[in-house]
Amino acid sequence: MKFDVDTHTHTYASGHAYSTLLENAQAAKEHAVKMFCTTDHSESMPGAPHYWFFANQKILPRFISGVAVIRGVESNIVNIDGEIDIPLETDCELDWIIASLHEPVFMPANKAAHTQALINVIKGGRVDALGHLGNPNFDFDFHAVIECAKEHNIAIEFNNSSLKGVSRIGSADRCLEIARIARDVGAYVTTGTDAHFCQQIGQLELVSDLFDKIEMPTQQVITHTTKQFLAFLKLRGRPFIAEYKELY
Repeated sequence: MKFDVDTHTHTYASGHAYSTLLENAQAAKEHAVKMFCTTDHSESMPGAPHYWFFANQKILPRFISGVAVIRGVESNIVNIDGEIDIPLETDCELDWIIASLHEPVFMPANKAAHTQALINVIKGGRVDALGHLGNPNFDFDFHAVIECAKEHNIAIEFNNSSLKGVSRIGSADRCLEIARIARDVGAYVTTGTDAHFCQQIGQLELVSDLFDKIEMPTQQVITHTTKQFLAFLKLRGRPFIAEYKELY
């Protein structure tokens, strides 16, 4: 399966990534990516920037090197109540908010606690996607969370870095099961490289193989085309982006 959009990328602003936004855009162009989300870590992650970094993304051009740039963040789920670590007033400056569980911010607990945190962040209504759910350190009730995500139009991320075993070792088999449940439930899914270096952007071959293996319907894959991704943002209540009118 092909993907026109990469919804999870980092710049060196995250503190442990190694490329600039300009370098990421150029790499996206070289890898035939039509649109990418810039999603640096929010401030609870060690080394991450202050929330002003995200609030100020309004100054970014909508196209860099001919590639559409979606303004976003990978926020941290900070507690079982599903709170995330960016101020509410920042949301209006962003197009795309991922919420993820990270060990330095949310200490791994038990299946029930992780499940409750994920369900609460979904019901909170602020986030568009749940990041790298395959992490075995954060076991959860797959069916309960994915069915809740389906009900609230939240995308389930499939993360090429997790599948590769570079990060969150042990995720691959769990991702396969999560993908099958998402397919059967009819949940929206999204695809991200979780690139921490520009050359990784758009390299989604393992996610593609996974989706092909289980015959994931393309209509559920919001990154299959830019039009599908922008339609998902509209479904989520995000404002129309005039600069992308030709892509809708």
